[in-house]
Amino acid sequence: MNKNKIKFSFQGVRGAYSELAGKEKYPDLEGLPCNTFEEMFESVKNDKAKIAVVPIENSRAGRVADTQRLIPNSNLKIVGEHFLKINHCLMSTKDSSLETIKRVHSHEQAIAQCRENLIRLNKEMIVAADTAGSAKMISQNQSNKEAAIASELAAEIYGLKILNSNFQDNIYNVTRFLLMSKAMEDFDIDSKNLITTLTFSVRSIPAALYKSLGGFASNGVNLTKLESYVHPQGFDIAQFYIDLEGHPDNKSVKLALEEMKFFCKEINILGVYKSSDFRKK
Repeated sequence: MNKNKIKFSFQGVRGAYSELAGKEKYPDLEGLPCNTFEEMFESVKNDKAKIAVVPIENSRAGRVADTQRLIPNSNLKIVGEHFLKINHCLMSTKDSSLETIKRVHSHEQAIAQCRENLIRLNKEMIVAADTAGSAKMISQNQSNKEAAIASELAAEIYGLKILNSNFQDNIYNVTRFLLMSKAMEDFDIDSKNLITTLTFSVRSIPAALYKSLGGFASNGVNLTKLESYVHPQGFDIAQFYIDLEGHPDNKSVKLALEEMKFFCKEINILGVYKSSDFRKK
């Protein structure tokens, strides 16, 4: 790999869905595989990569808890989003077939998303650390009794035969990725199709959450995502994650945020970025 070429970082081994998302969004950049999400964020902070490609939620499996927990303290900013249609492929060695394979290895979410098909084919399900890592293992072991569920890119990289494409039980399977860098993008406050992402924690007073969100309704600001999760300091502190439409300095959004401050301990703007055209489909 050319050390001087601009890269995007992702968690996993070569062929991971995160790498596939990065290649779709940045076809001219090289992917930098990272063992952990923490290493992925550090690679951008240390200038080993320009962008981190971060899975945040899946249409079937819900949010990716690890990344949502790590993002607020990553010291990186969200500069974009990308939606990847997931095509789970059942793959094995060149001399394999649906009849020869006995066991199928993959990440627990991929196994869950293909469970009905695996039961129908009467295959043993083996949960592994990740999808592409399973494909790599099958390639190394060269057993036609073992198969993996992974991306088409993984099959190409590790020289495996795809036995069944679009193997997921439900054809609508999409993962949303956040694109994160060291500096926030600069947009005009009246730019169209902007999303602002922020986290906040409320004060310990009655109806604090209700009151903190009231300004968005009264000022006509649309929230496209609202989730809560446990704060790192403990179970008695709730942290909330919001995606809203508009720029934080736009008049209506600014008024809503000013009202929000009365009921919050902290508000942390994680990024302002253009919404993906995928949302219009």
